Amino acid sequence: MIRGTWIVVGLVIAGASISSASAQEAAVESLRVFPPQVTLLTAKDRQLVVVQAVYADGITRDVTSQAQWTLANPALIRRDANTLWPAADGQTELKVDFGGKSITVPVKVEKATLPRDISFKLDVMPIFMKAGCNTGSCHGAARGKDGFRLSLFGYDPDGDLYRLTRELSGRRLDLAVPHASLAVEKSTGAVPHTGGPRFAPESEACQNLTGWIAAGCPADSPTIPTCTGLEIYPKQAVLDGVAATQQATVVAHYSDGTDRDVTSLALFLSNNDTSASINDAGLVTAGSRGEAFVMARFSTHTVGSQYIVLPKGLSFTFPSATPVNYVDELVNEKLKKLRIAPSGICTDESFLRRIYLDLTGTLPSFDEYQRFMTSADPEKRNNLIDELVERKEFTEIWVGYWAEWLMVRSSNVISYKAMLLYYNWLADQIGKNVPMDKMVQTLLGANGGTFKVPQTNYYQNETDTLKVAENVAQVFMGMRVQCAQCHNHPFDRWTQDDYYSFAAFFSQVGRKGGEDYRETIVFNSGGGEVAHPVGGRVMAPKFLGGGPADVAGKDRRIVLANWLASPQNPYFAQNFANRVWAHFFGPGIIDPVDDVRISNPASNPELLAELAKRFTATNYNFKQLVRDICRSQTYQRSTERNETNMQDEKNFAHANLRRIKAESLLDCITQVTSTKDKFQGLPVGARAVQIADGNTSTYFLTTFGRATRETVCSCEVKMEPTLSQALHLLNGDTVNNKIQAGGIIDKMLAEKVEPLAIIERLYISTLSRKPTPQELETFKPIVASPADLKKNLDDLFWALLNSREFIFNH
Repeated sequence: MIRGTWIVVGLVIAGASISSASAQEAAVESLRVFPPQVTLLTAKDRQLVVVQAVYADGITRDVTSQAQWTLANPALIRRDANTLWPAADGQTELKVDFGGKSITVPVKVEKATLPRDISFKLDVMPIFMKAGCNTGSCHGAARGKDGFRLSLFGYDPDGDLYRLTRELSGRRLDLAVPHASLAVEKSTGAVPHTGGPRFAPESEACQNLTGWIAAGCPADSPTIPTCTGLEIYPKQAVLDGVAATQQATVVAHYSDGTDRDVTSLALFLSNNDTSASINDAGLVTAGSRGEAFVMARFSTHTVGSQYIVLPKGLSFTFPSATPVNYVDELVNEKLKKLRIAPSGICTDESFLRRIYLDLTGTLPSFDEYQRFMTSADPEKRNNLIDELVERKEFTEIWVGYWAEWLMVRSSNVISYKAMLLYYNWLADQIGKNVPMDKMVQTLLGANGGTFKVPQTNYYQNETDTLKVAENVAQVFMGMRVQCAQCHNHPFDRWTQDDYYSFAAFFSQVGRKGGEDYRETIVFNSGGGEVAHPVGGRVMAPKFLGGGPADVAGKDRRIVLANWLASPQNPYFAQNFANRVWAHFFGPGIIDPVDDVRISNPASNPELLAELAKRFTATNYNFKQLVRDICRSQTYQRSTERNETNMQDEKNFAHANLRRIKAESLLDCITQVTSTKDKFQGLPVGARAVQIADGNTSTYFLTTFGRATRETVCSCEVKMEPTLSQALHLLNGDTVNNKIQAGGIIDKMLAEKVEPLAIIERLYISTLSRKPTPQELETFKPIVASPADLKKNLDDLFWALLNSREFIFNH
């Protein structure tokens, strides 16, 4: 809990036994071999095999070199260290033994003596990616580099082939002496190159590039298989101490059903090199304590795996506690891996203030405080949660969120009346707890007038087809696909084809004027297509992350809506579960909540998956999801940190200090001062959270970061404290004027309330707690003089409203 000017904060250390002394090595709990099956096709194929031991203490170790390998039929396979090569056709098994555990991997070999031609798309294009040739800082720049241009991240392989083989013919490629080709010599550093040497002359990359040139630089057949998926193994690792290593292996899956070891061709990245770095060969090396997400990129696919690095020999005892529900189980499971002990459960006073602010955007009244604090019911916290989610204030908070996501605001295109009807439709849907899938399907598939069918305003506040598609992806799937408009996404799976195929769902939205000049009729025009900017192909509608859509004779938006808000699209439930989670904890499990991508992984993927699964299983019951989160120990933890979770900011080992959102903060100040506000279009006494129009604001709301709703980005809401905010609270007219206008102090003095009792009431109304004995002792001198009593109490009230404890939710 935060304390104000007079409060001393103490640190409570959770009951965990932690030391740096080396513990006795735990027994091997399980053995894993990656990949789980091996298929070798043609003489050039091979497979890097990795063996990982999982110990009882959660530590994992790469034991590939120490394990015993036994092939049932060694005549089929040639083994070179931990790489398997084909020798003869057939099927066999690889048995791996280590630490008393054994595991068997099926092995299949086909066409063992047949060569495989070097492919431009499958072998040469990955070289450009791994060597960094087609990045924006090199030849992938808009104008290329040093007279040579490649498509950024390889989005146009056919164009790259043309520029490589047809531009400056005879200079870049030498068919007579392949190794003397400029493309080869610059890459190996044999001749000066701005980018320096990119690979060694003896490397596989150089051999493949030279071999392709020697073959005459052939173009690929139109039927060549394409990469449809990528896997990196192991999926998770917990490394014990600095310099511990783990080899990764990467397998690509193709459209013809085959797979291939592409470890040597993949581009490897780490989002935290300080904790776990990875080299070009896929070897992960542990650094300082922490967590990293290691990624592999090949073709248009990026995949990743989670690495946790612990101090060498760290012993740890997790505090004993019975989880309330699945939320606690999955959060605690991650904390155990990290050797982090959670903070204790917050006090009733802290919980009361936190739950009121989170569920209603208000503070508990004096009577509500007394009722809760004097209750002996062991279920009083759960009962209060159930009570608050049924209040209209709960609905108003979430209507406000939806209004931000859907950019509800009046403009030159949307009249104030249409905007207000749209906002009221949202309020009705959320107030009735309409299942979220049905609400979204009704929204995206809407046809009719913007007055009579208010949800059609969704297609009126943004009329550009491509922008509509981007907004749908960002709001309803949490994905920012904007960069795929110009090139393949650099750190995710989305290609230009994906982008324009998804946009095709919105190419047939028709609009015409209604009887009222302020109203627009939105309808399915039945015509209109989206063309790909490279080649001008007409793009058939395709689900983002899914397959082609059957839209023949149908409204494309309805087809999309029925898929989007359904279990067939896993991103929908995950996205909204993550957004709800962020409301209660500050950061989302994926943060920012609308930037879902491989390179921005979930801090706890198992938790996010389970939240999404439960949300789907309850028929997208939003209120049930809220109850699950609020009832958990994870939500009810204290903000006070212990030695183990002092630096944790994303694993929810403790509650976070969260500045109250602009609208709710103004409402709380108004509430505790017993005053009323007047906003445009609303009656006197309306709350700031009820403001429907994104264009309506006040100096206070703007200063504290209210969203203007000009974009769907979550970044529109500003929650960071600023100097302007502090100055306005200290010197502005909001707090001072409201204290005087409300007359709270005058009323209590007129009722002959004892000064110390007045102080107690002020504390309860603002901070939802009673003053401590030390604070009361401090205040006794300032209430001793009747002449200055009113002034001193006003000053105290002002100080409480300016304290961090009031402005932050904790």
